[in-house]
Amino acid sequence: MAASGMEIIDLSRTVGRGMSCYPGTPQPESRSICTIEEDGFNERMISFSSHTGTHVDLPLHMLQGGRSLDDFGIDRFVGRAAVIDVQDAAEGTITLQQMASFRVLIETLDFVLLHSGWSRYWGTDAYLSGYPVLTPEAAEWLAGFRLKGIGADMVSFEAAGAKSFPVHKALFAGNLVLVENLCRIDRLIGREFMFFSVPLKLEGAEAAPVRAIAVTG
Repeated sequence: MAASGMEIIDLSRTVGRGMSCYPGTPQPESRSICTIEEDGFNERMISFSSHTGTHVDLPLHMLQGGRSLDDFGIDRFVGRAAVIDVQDAAEGTITLQQMASFRVLIETLDFVLLHSGWSRYWGTDAYLSGYPVLTPEAAEWLAGFRLKGIGADMVSFEAAGAKSFPVHKALFAGNLVLVENLCRIDRLIGREFMFFSVPLKLEGAEAAPVRAIAVTG
């Protein structure tokens, strides 16, 4: 039970059939391997990509020899956060000028979460393209802060169909972790909170699903 004045908000997507996945990422699968009737207990075999649902990308995802999940302590996935509203990003581009207006706030944070409003399209084809993305210059600027990571309510930090991945690479160059497919972060606009994006402890992983939550109060 939450302490008096504390609010816990789940920012994670449910993993299941028919969920939105980045083009080329397979749908998760789940099948029964034991039943109460035959074995006395239920057990399931679950299969999914490391980039399924709400998940964290690590530098190894895009950088040869980059850091994997093993190279980060659990503290890397927990910290002070705030949401920056980027719904008014002109022509789908989040510029350095737009981000620079939040410099004073960003200097106090461990995580910046970008609210595009794109989560309203979850489960439809519209979710997979057209979302706003940081310019490489804005990404490089953010990588210069002492942040632990960046999060967003979008399927990727890169434009749909991107081939060279400049935004990911710029952020990874600063050893930031990237949390994608967040939801309900609009409830946190104008509030500071503790952000938890704790991944499964997978050996050598370049990414891993997370249970992302915000704790306020």
